[in-house]
Amino acid sequence: MTTDVPSRPKARAPRGFQDRRADALAVERKILAAVSRVYETYGFELLETGALEYADALGKFLPDADRPNEGVFALQDDDDQWMALRYDLTAPLARFVAEQSDSLPKPFRRYAFGPVWRNEKPGPGRYREFLQCDADTIGSDRPEADAEIIAMAVEGYGAAGLPPSAFTLRINNRKLLNGLLTAAGVGDSGQKLAVLRAVDKLDRLGATGVAALLGAGRKDESGAFTKGAGIASAAIDSVLAFVEAARETRIATLDRLAQVIGGSIEGDEGLAELSRIDDALTRLGVADDRAVFDPSIVRGLEYYTGAVFEAELSLQTPGDHGEPVRFGSIGGGGRYDDLVARFTGQRMPATGFSFGVSRLAAALAASGGGLEKARGPVVILALDGALMGEYFALAGELRACGVAAEVYLGSSGMRAQMKYADRRLSPAAVIMGGDEMAAGTVTIKDLDLGRSLAGAVTDNQTWRDDRPGQITVPRAEWLARVRRIVETAA
Repeated sequence: MTTDVPSRPKARAPRGFQDRRADALAVERKILAAVSRVYETYGFELLETGALEYADALGKFLPDADRPNEGVFALQDDDDQWMALRYDLTAPLARFVAEQSDSLPKPFRRYAFGPVWRNEKPGPGRYREFLQCDADTIGSDRPEADAEIIAMAVEGYGAAGLPPSAFTLRINNRKLLNGLLTAAGVGDSGQKLAVLRAVDKLDRLGATGVAALLGAGRKDESGAFTKGAGIASAAIDSVLAFVEAARETRIATLDRLAQVIGGSIEGDEGLAELSRIDDALTRLGVADDRAVFDPSIVRGLEYYTGAVFEAELSLQTPGDHGEPVRFGSIGGGGRYDDLVARFTGQRMPATGFSFGVSRLAAALAASGGGLEKARGPVVILALDGALMGEYFALAGELRACGVAAEVYLGSSGMRAQMKYADRRLSPAAVIMGGDEMAAGTVTIKDLDLGRSLAGAVTDNQTWRDDRPGQITVPRAEWLARVRRIVETAA
C-alpha cells in the first residue's frame, strides 16, 4: 500500500527579483540617505505616491505597448479598471500634479524614492524590481532648472561615495538633432525615429555601424539584417558630424555644434538652451569634465522634449568570462514638457533626473567596492539558564544607551555562541557566568581587537593563555567599556 506524498514547491525567487540581506541593503540605504540630503539642501520636497497606478495614467510613454500588462505588472480591479505597479516615479508625479495642481506651489519641486517594477527580461545589473531616487521641477521652462537638476545629480553621486573619476554626466538637447534633420530635409516622423535609434547605438557600433543604420541598413554578425533610416548621403554626413562634435569643454562643443547645425530655427533654440545651462553649471561650480555636452546621447525616443542627460559609470566590472567591462548608465533624465498635458490638455514644462540606486549598488558590488559588511549587535552570551533574567537586564542597559544588543537564544555552548557573534560581525561579546556573577564582574570580548590580534598568535595554547581582546571588569564599569568598543568600531 502506498501513500501519496504531497508535492513540495521548489524554493526559488522569481527571475529578476532579489533577496537581499543587511549588507546589500546597507549600501542602498547609504546611497538614498546621501542623495536625499543633497536634494533637500536644494529645497526639494519629499513626496510619496502609491505603488499602483491606473494603467491609462502610465500612458503610452512607459510602456509603449497596446496591452496594459506589456512591460508592466498589471491586474484588473473589481471595477474592471486595469492597475499596474508603477514603472517609474515620473508618471505618478505627472498624475499627482494634474490632480493637485490648484494646491501646489509653482514651480513644484519634489524628490521621491522607492521601488519600481518593469516586466522586462532581466540581465546583469538589471532587475524587474529596483530602487530609484528622483528629483523633478514642474512648472519652470528655464534652462537653469535643467542645470540645477544636473548639478544636483553630480553632487548626489559624489555624496553617494563615487570619486569624480568614476562617473560623467553627459548632456544633449533633442532640439539640436531635430533641427539638423529638418534642415537636411528629413521630415518623416518614422525616419526621425529611426535616426534617433541609430544614433543611440554609437557606443556599441561605432560611426561605421551608425552610418549603415542611417542609410539602407546593417547586417550584424549573426547575419540578421536591420533596416536603416534611409536618409540621403549628405544627411548621413551631417548626422555623423553632429554626434562626433563633442570637444574638451562645453563652450568648445557648442561652437562646433553651431557650425554643424547650420542655422535651423529649432537647432538654434537648442543651442541657446545649452548655452544657458553651461553658464548656470559654471556658476554652480560644476566642472567641464563632470558634466559634458555630448551630442550622441539619446534618451526616451518619444518622451523627452528638450535637454536630456545621462550619468555613465566609468568603473570597470567583470563580465561573464571575467573580462573587464564598463557598467554604463546609472541614471538619467531630461526635460519632458508634454507629460502632465496628457491629463490636463495644457502643456506644463518639467525637468527631472532619476538616480538608479539599485543599479549603482550592483555596480559597486560588482567592481569590488561599496559593499560594506553590516555590523551586528553586541551579543550577550547565555551560559547559564538560571541567569537569563540577568542577561536580558544587560541587554536592556545597552539598548537604553543606544547600543544594539541581543541575548543569544540558541541552545549551543560557549564556543558556538562566540562563533555566532563573530559571524554577525559583532563588535563585542559579553560573558557572565556563575563565577562572574559571584565576583560582581563582567567579561567583555573585544571581537574586532581579537580578530586583529589573532594573526600574531602562533599556536592554540598561546591563544588560550593570552585570550587576546578579552578583559574582565567590575560590574559598575562594564557598560562604559562596551560603549567605548562599539564607538571605536563604528
